[in-house]
Amino acid sequence: TLFVSLLSLLCLQKSPVLCIGEEQPKNCFTELQVLKGHFDIVRFLVQIDDFRCASAGDDGLVLVWNVETGERLQELRGHSQQITAITTITCKNEVTLNTSLITASSDRSLSLWDPDTGNRVQTISDLHSSVKCLLVLERLCVWLSGGEELCVWNRDFQLQSLIELPKNYIAAAMDKKISKISADSSVSVAEIRCLSDHQDQIRALINVNDGFFASGSHMGELILWNATEWNLLAYEHILWEESQAYNQTEIRMGAPKPSEMSIQHLTTNGNLILAAVGSGLYVYSIQTRSVVAYRKVAHDSNVLHTMLLSDSELMSCSEDGSVRMWEIQDLPLPAEPASSGFFGMWSFGRSNKQSGPPSKKVIDIPNIRMLELTGDLIGHSGAVQMFVSFKEKGLVTCSADHLLILWKNGERQSRLRSLALFQKLEERGGL
Repeated sequence: TLFVSLLSLLCLQKSPVLCIGEEQPKNCFTELQVLKGHFDIVRFLVQIDDFRCASAGDDGLVLVWNVETGERLQELRGHSQQITAITTITCKNEVTLNTSLITASSDRSLSLWDPDTGNRVQTISDLHSSVKCLLVLERLCVWLSGGEELCVWNRDFQLQSLIELPKNYIAAAMDKKISKISADSSVSVAEIRCLSDHQDQIRALINVNDGFFASGSHMGELILWNATEWNLLAYEHILWEESQAYNQTEIRMGAPKPSEMSIQHLTTNGNLILAAVGSGLYVYSIQTRSVVAYRKVAHDSNVLHTMLLSDSELMSCSEDGSVRMWEIQDLPLPAEPASSGFFGMWSFGRSNKQSGPPSKKVIDIPNIRMLELTGDLIGHSGAVQMFVSFKEKGLVTCSADHLLILWKNGERQSRLRSLALFQKLEERGGL
């Protein structure tokens, strides 16, 4: 098939360590459907419901898609510059739940959209600066916009005066610091505490569960925080070392490239934290407060987005245009193949961070495991920005090549086509 031939061609150009060939028994995504409509980089995807998603990017358009058929349902036009953030907001009434879209743009405006009709319901223009992130607090019926300033809005787009924490607190990352912000029922906002444990700019901030949240910095610092007591629980710092031979003394490199150690993305399932670090992936256990699996070189370029499918399966996409599926497996002895290059280094404890804390080689950590490549989705010609999983219905990816790709389970699609054919035959009396 065209998919298999293309996969074989690209595998010849990639490291043999990461190429799994044509046979991918654990990869169910054997069919793809290309979705066209954007004319610039597509940076964002957001799930609306069980069968719809919205895409947005540098062309200022928001497109609504049916992920079962690939049909473009709505085209939302109104922004004059690139979209910088998008999220959904669900409003409850006496009968139904209505989901709307909120978008922010470099044109310094915010818009509320009805994805069912494509109409722009509300808009706010002439903001002081562009909004970079949006956060909806469903239980307070408000949402927040963050950029150079933090604003709180009600669902009617009225200004009332960034992950949600217990007891109506919010954490907002700004440069090297994290601010604890109170957002009470009166929707007033006040900074009540600031954390400054990071030594470099914070690149990722996620809510782990009701008890914890985590942050990652440009220099590879991963910090786990207590969400209620607001204190530091664990500190990990990624370093790199190179060895001439496995049993020889390690040689510390002078200065790793910032991109090799920067944490670009964090995701969690409540038990594990998956960190995208440069072109590598690291899995951190919240229970043991330690790294449990890693792949120092998971892609040919920086990893942009990740997802934990389960406690043993995960997915990542990269600037190199690939989307890859991974499985956590026991590490063979001795460790990863020598062709993988550098070994990841993690330091434990946070004492004397700036002077260089004691570090420990990843492969020397007890019970460390590795990430084995189980699927390589080849289809995009540009950097894959992110993806959204619709479980058995498929996976949607967006890219700098202006395209979306809907990846489908080939066996499921074959069964659905057969079922549809039998239904048509029955309707026609068996002809």
